[in-house]
Amino acid sequence: MDNSIKEIDKKWLLNNSKLTRKFEFKNFVLTFDFMTEIAKIAEEIKHHPSWTNTYNKLEITLWTHDQGGLTELDFKLAKRIDSLYSEFSKS
Repeated sequence: MDNSIKEIDKKWLLNNSKLTRKFEFKNFVLTFDFMTEIAKIAEEIKHHPSWTNTYNKLEITLWTHDQGGLTELDFKLAKRIDSLYSEFSKS
């Protein structure tokens, strides 16, 4: 898992065995659209983020609850979120 952290965007922070990242969009609709796409990915890989949304800001926290820390699923989801964000940031 040591190499997994190198495969995700440097904006992900490691804190208390959890990954966190903040995102900001032009408006609430774009933020919500981004969240909707993440929800689809989360269902697909059966791993769900914890998140907080206020208007155009989104904070995501990833960790595997039943393992009490980070697993490969967290890094997999982070990478997918990074890829999705690169598409959204073009809009």
